[in-house]
Amino acid sequence: MNNKQLLELAVHAAFKAGEEILKIYATDFYVETKSDNTPVTLADRTSGRTIAKILAESTIPIISEEEEVMAFHIRKDWPRVWIVDPLDGTKEYVKRNGEFAVNIALVEHGKPIIGVIYAPVLQDLYFGCHHLGSYRINRSEIAGDANPTADALFDLAVRLPSQKVPATYTMIASRSHISREIYVHIEDLKKIYDVVNVISVGSSIKQCWVAEGRAHEYPRYGPTMEWDTAAGQCILEESGNQLIDLNTELPMVYNRENMRNSYFIAKNSFRNTL
Repeated sequence: MNNKQLLELAVHAAFKAGEEILKIYATDFYVETKSDNTPVTLADRTSGRTIAKILAESTIPIISEEEEVMAFHIRKDWPRVWIVDPLDGTKEYVKRNGEFAVNIALVEHGKPIIGVIYAPVLQDLYFGCHHLGSYRINRSEIAGDANPTADALFDLAVRLPSQKVPATYTMIASRSHISREIYVHIEDLKKIYDVVNVISVGSSIKQCWVAEGRAHEYPRYGPTMEWDTAAGQCILEESGNQLIDLNTELPMVYNRENMRNSYFIAKNSFRNTL
């Protein structure tokens, strides 16, 4: 399968997973707590199974938050791997604020080359593909097609970045994960820009908003995993922006032995030049 076909498969998986997530969202679902003290629901697991079944057609191995990760000595030689978060923003899902998403990335030799992020309540689909750019489209604009072709998506969607960044320096913060370092960072920004606008939103939508041009940056000084950032990094990079590992000061790489991310920053590279 070529990259366009793999993108179509990932979008199909994201849409189908979104449908399953919303079925459970409408019920009085039960919330469990995992060993790392993070929440998990039936929606996380159902979405994971749905995505795995669809992506299996590609015969490319999958790393998913809700499945046991293979030992590094097995996966280190995989040239390509899907990295999936079946329900990114479970805390937002539990709060029922709509700010959660499905994350699907295809990583090749450590670099994300396809990124799909779909927010089922908002119906916003963001996608990026290596050398083909990044885009945003609302599912309502696809005329009910559950399996749109890549060509149809490229034709109908808006290419990112789609707007100038705001005149006032704008930073995106996590809705549910604010750290002391973020407050220090905001004060440091104020020394440079005088006025800093801070907006909060949940899940990987934050990375998409930077790629879109809604904000200048999204810094994260807190724990995240590869499946939290791989899809968003592709969307950022293919829109001409970046996600930088603050430990290496280089773009994040994936399918590492330690899948916990370093602190990072997603940055819009365009300022007000559009």
